Amino acid sequence: MSVRLVLLACLTLSISPAAGAAETFQLEDVFELESASAPQISPDGQTVVYVRGFADVQSDRYYSNLWVVKVDGSGHRPLTTGRRSDREPRWSPDGTRLAYVSTVDGETEIRLRYMDDPGGAQDVRLSQLEQAPSGIAWSPQGDRLAFTMLVPAGPRRIGRQVEPPKGAEWAPPARVIDRLRYRFDPIGYLPRGDWHVFVLPAEGGTARQVTRGEGVWGAPGLRAGGALTWGPEGRSVLLSANRRPESDLEPLDSEAWEIGLEDGEPKALTDRRGPDNSVVVSPDGKRIAYVGYDDRAQGYQLTRLFVADRDGSNARPVAQSLERSVAAPRWQADSKRLVFQYTSEGRNHLAVTDLTDRYEVLSSELGGGASAYAGPSGVSFSEAGDFAYVGSDPSSPGDVVVAGPSHAEPRVLTAINDDLLGQRDLASLEELWFESSHDGLKVQGWLLKPADFDPAQKYPLILEIHGGPFAAYGPHFDVEKQLMAASGYMVLYTNPRGSTSYGEDFGNAIHHDYPGDDFHDLMSGVDAVIAQGSVDEEQLFVTGGSGGGVLTSWTIGRSDRFRAAVTVYPVINWESWVLSADIPDFGAKYWFPGLPWDHPENYDKRSLLSVVKNVKTPTMVLTGEEDYRTPMSESEQYYGALKLLGVEAVLVRFPGENHGIRRRPSHWMSKIAHIVGWMDEHRPEE
Repeated sequence: MSVRLVLLACLTLSISPAAGAAETFQLEDVFELESASAPQISPDGQTVVYVRGFADVQSDRYYSNLWVVKVDGSGHRPLTTGRRSDREPRWSPDGTRLAYVSTVDGETEIRLRYMDDPGGAQDVRLSQLEQAPSGIAWSPQGDRLAFTMLVPAGPRRIGRQVEPPKGAEWAPPARVIDRLRYRFDPIGYLPRGDWHVFVLPAEGGTARQVTRGEGVWGAPGLRAGGALTWGPEGRSVLLSANRRPESDLEPLDSEAWEIGLEDGEPKALTDRRGPDNSVVVSPDGKRIAYVGYDDRAQGYQLTRLFVADRDGSNARPVAQSLERSVAAPRWQADSKRLVFQYTSEGRNHLAVTDLTDRYEVLSSELGGGASAYAGPSGVSFSEAGDFAYVGSDPSSPGDVVVAGPSHAEPRVLTAINDDLLGQRDLASLEELWFESSHDGLKVQGWLLKPADFDPAQKYPLILEIHGGPFAAYGPHFDVEKQLMAASGYMVLYTNPRGSTSYGEDFGNAIHHDYPGDDFHDLMSGVDAVIAQGSVDEEQLFVTGGSGGGVLTSWTIGRSDRFRAAVTVYPVINWESWVLSADIPDFGAKYWFPGLPWDHPENYDKRSLLSVVKNVKTPTMVLTGEEDYRTPMSESEQYYGALKLLGVEAVLVRFPGENHGIRRRPSHWMSKIAHIVGWMDEHRPEE
């Protein structure tokens, strides 16, 4: 059942639209939208705590608080308030306490709230840490919390460096870099040091460092995946990490590890070339589960679900009949079943397997957020097997939902954006399938139609292309596309070859050949929409970010059918990208057959500079100045090439912004305004 239909059926209180005609979606609404994420259901299944994000118009920043709601929809209220960032709520095993990470005191610390306090206000700071903790996890006995944290190292010094005299104001010192991966989007320049495992008493005190030596244990967003978890005996923790000496050149080669808390001794539970992530141990302590694959250095490889004995022996795949990548495994209380997530045809699913080839879908509504990108979402379980998640659909960024054995059907517990969206006429979404003109490959897409759509009229069309390139769009709420449609455009977005959620063959159709035949898929989608009869063929526009920026530039280098284009943080020169982006180890190994000087032909034929001489389309190039995934230098090259060729072009630079241009709400709003405004400027005069 649609999440929104359940919402209408289950909520006892709803907010009606304002009197009079509703407005279309507005740019200023970026500051009004809120988000729900990381729902955590209590062990007894009666209460859900979640993270509620919001934008503050005065400070132009994003913040998040914790909110709580009963599973019957009552008692919805904030646990924390104010301009702070609260995240990672975690119930204690007995459900009496809630640990979380917060910036309430200006520093990122672990805090504890006593949920059985009648006044509900006993909230204490547990830690006094020098660095930000990540991945907090309760011990099974509820007496300790484990987490990972950076142990900084001093700056590397070469030669005798003169120190400034007392009171002098000298320029910042030179930064000495000696690692291949020294910056990472959106973190920025990575601090020197190593990430280690720590344990903190649940009543507060001094955190104890468990692991030692050089290396990375669970560094956020870098080399391994999945949360830190405890062994059921409370004597060890498990996590995934890349500890190989050559980890700079083998970015995906992680193993599942178990670390004894008494001696800090790590034991590798897996040993193969490839990722082994998200390791979890069964409640009875007899087995582990994890996700991964044998690395074949392909651009896209299916991530499979594995089960093994506690020591890592007798590993075997389960749920093999599912030809989709899986994520986020979790054991059920009986130690005989595993739940996991996967994405298929742009939709996010939660499923359960009995450790055989079989699996059963529990929900197909997982999602939440402000874009159409599909992927795993936060899910938590009670002791009885009920679960909480964020559910979404094309008309809502997402609300907290509870489902499971205690509920006849999914129940939506929140309506955090209904006060705003109840006063907005949103674009409608239509799914479509079409065949590629290149080889007949079936491709999925979606078409947003303006709220006042009239099939008898002709509308301008925007082709909006996803990034990745190994990613997928789906039928989810998307702020940027809704604002495009609110400006009077139909918006087409598709999953051309190379997209995930359609199996390994579909994803690897662009292996060592991107951008390539995606062009034909995209043009076939445009033709399919034109054939419906409501598109003005003289008003076609194209845009996309990251990999979508690549394909935007590729498209206008091979076709002049578009009146204007906006290429957003693109890669233009693959040789310079591999050597200057934040993932040089990954790019050279997985997206190309080798290093640029060994395979110049492959790099050159895929370069956007190889087709730039064909471009006649007026083009905006738009990028954040602190984008390290697709550095500003890529956009500068393209802009310079267009200008040298006499093509109408503008370069739009966002200071302080990383990949995505979402760090500041005003910048996100301005990004959308620039894209739509450029297209408006190039529409034919009435």
